[in-house]
Amino acid sequence: MFEKILYPTDFSEVSRKALAYIKQLKDAGTKEVIVLHVIDLREIARELDFQKVLERMEVKAREETKTIETELNKNGFHVKSRIETGIPFRDILRVEKEEDISLIVMGSHGKSCIDEMIIGSVSEKVIRKSTKPVLVIRR
Repeated sequence: MFEKILYPTDFSEVSRKALAYIKQLKDAGTKEVIVLHVIDLREIARELDFQKVLERMEVKAREETKTIETELNKNGFHVKSRIETGIPFRDILRVEKEEDISLIVMGSHGKSCIDEMIIGSVSEKVIRKSTKPVLVIRR
């Protein structure tokens, strides 16, 4: 039913919790997982050495996604990792269309809970604008 899952992650604790749900979907026919991390441009726009900060964030994101990729491969999934730079909810929705996924599985809150309460969470925007089903995992 959900053969191809998009797993947007910011490497927070709740996104790790969402990963556990993905593993359980193997028995429901899931074959492929797209692991997506979006480096939020708004977080690094204030930095003086933008390029250096971006490079550090990309290196860390590659390390984290590699760990997730290895974990999912051990569970029998075909895994593709993508690291994008932009506005998280927009890039999640763009990748949803590009990859023609069947389901998005994500955590309810990311690392910046205070910002999310003030300006609206990424998961809320994805739920409202996604054309595919979204499974949101609570804290």
